[in-house]
Amino acid sequence: MSAPAREFSLPVRVYYEDTDAAGVVYYANYLRFIERARTDWLRTLGVDQGSLIATHGIAFAVRSLQADYLKPARLDDELFVHSTLEEVGRAQVVFQQNVLRGQELLFSATVRVVCFDPVAARAAAIPKEIQEKFKALEKVAS
Repeated sequence: MSAPAREFSLPVRVYYEDTDAAGVVYYANYLRFIERARTDWLRTLGVDQGSLIATHGIAFAVRSLQADYLKPARLDDELFVHSTLEEVGRAQVVFQQNVLRGQELLFSATVRVVCFDPVAARAAAIPKEIQEKFKALEKVAS
């Protein structure tokens, strides 16, 4: 696996299960594609979301997103989910995520992810060691 970077790209193949009756990717599946990309990106940083609750008592969840569906993807298309770290706060991270077929932009989203304590049901600070990893990625752009 390559070194962590401010940008991350994940290849995604469109399978039959991803499409609707017309053979076009069902709109909600773009959200699954971008979720996978963020999760795999965190893995490159050494962050395992499955162990966050056990080790830190926190989880990450999408707080908001703004999405534009620009062109359809179809069965068997090879797509790339391109993700860019835009902003890191005390308890949230903002990503820009695009789904492309080659150089053609199909879907674009700005995703605000919040760190939260699921027991207390409220926002929580991102743990210092994870915050430092995100901040190091921000510096890559500078």
